[in-house]
Amino acid sequence: MDTLYNQTNKLIQQTQASFQLLEGNGTNAIEIESEIQQKLELINSNCSKLDLYILKVPLEQRQNAKMRCDQLKYDNRHLRAALAAAQQKRARREAAVNEREQLLNRRFAPNPDITAINIDYAVQHQNSLQNANQGIDEMLYTGANTLDSLRTQRITLKGAHKKIMDMASTLGLSSHTLRLIQKRVSEDKVILLLGMLITLIVIVLVIIFLT
Repeated sequence: MDTLYNQTNKLIQQTQASFQLLEGNGTNAIEIESEIQQKLELINSNCSKLDLYILKVPLEQRQNAKMRCDQLKYDNRHLRAALAAAQQKRARREAAVNEREQLLNRRFAPNPDITAINIDYAVQHQNSLQNANQGIDEMLYTGANTLDSLRTQRITLKGAHKKIMDMASTLGLSSHTLRLIQKRVSEDKVILLLGMLITLIVIVLVIIFLT
């Protein structure tokens, strides 16, 4: 039992030395980790054998032998945890190196499709705004011309009305006929004002809708 214990304890020391070698050697890390794994498996097997040998030692020596064997098991668990941490650290380091290599080797190029789509959309939007603005300007110009035409017609109608009244007075038309003529002129004036008001409302609604 003592021989097996000493062999196992020596394996633990060798494994600890291998960890020191692993820290300073990144090239053969996988090989060193494999060697450590084999030693840990052998240590675990030896600990199982020592458990059987403990049952065969005298009773007064059994407690001390069990404590020594438990210490070997504790060291083995500690080394296994250290190996797992080293493997995870190596994996993260290799992943970081691979990502850095990929970034360095990657060729960045603009995407012409997306750029073209964005530019086309912006151009279409700008064209729509320009067309809407041009349409509003044309409607305002048409409305202004219409108002000028209505004012001209109003002046013309006033002149014609005055001439008719003068002619009626000259011809001696009856007062009833004159009142009918004045009533018709008033009605025409109301119709003219309503037409102007409706035209202004339509222009305002079109401007609000397009903007």
